[in-house]
Amino acid sequence: MGRRGQESYGRPDHGRIGRGSDLDRQEALDFVRSKVKNDRLIKHMLAVEAVMRALADRLGEDAGRWGLAGLVHDLDYDETVKDPERHGRVGAECLRGMGVAEDIARAVESHAGHIPRESLMDKTLYAVDPLTGLIVAAALMHPSKSLGEVTTEFVLNRFKEKRFAAGADRGQIKLCADLGLELEEFVDIGLRAMQGISSELGL
Repeated sequence: MGRRGQESYGRPDHGRIGRGSDLDRQEALDFVRSKVKNDRLIKHMLAVEAVMRALADRLGEDAGRWGLAGLVHDLDYDETVKDPERHGRVGAECLRGMGVAEDIARAVESHAGHIPRESLMDKTLYAVDPLTGLIVAAALMHPSKSLGEVTTEFVLNRFKEKRFAAGADRGQIKLCADLGLELEEFVDIGLRAMQGISSELGL
């Protein structure tokens, strides 16, 4: 389950993000909140952050840097919602202008499909993005309406239902194979990470 164990999933620290970045986690979150006015989208970005951190632990990568990529990946959404060809590009250029590390900016740009996904961070962010939506939808249709009561098996069963949360691209989620992870483990890590911040997600 990674070097830090399950208890670390979804619990970001508040230190510096890492080399090549002048943003710490709180500064990044404040910046996101200044750019994004939709509370549901902010919760999505928090969910992606948590899952990215958990997967970084699992894959032996830098959780702070991967978490930052998840936290800011949709920061330009309000600005580009009517022009999807600019989504990701605007956010990446904004981050570059702020001195954020190029690998993080590139992951933000590549998650929207504008440039090839080359790094492990690029590929992970692309697969995680729809996974969080699937897990939220599963929680909302669960009898308890509580993320804490959702199991990995429950999410996998919903995954098999093509009409359920149709916007959560199954093919994109299955690219977890490029990370060396089976679908079940990928879903399990994502679910545990989101359960770790369930109060922030309102679930």
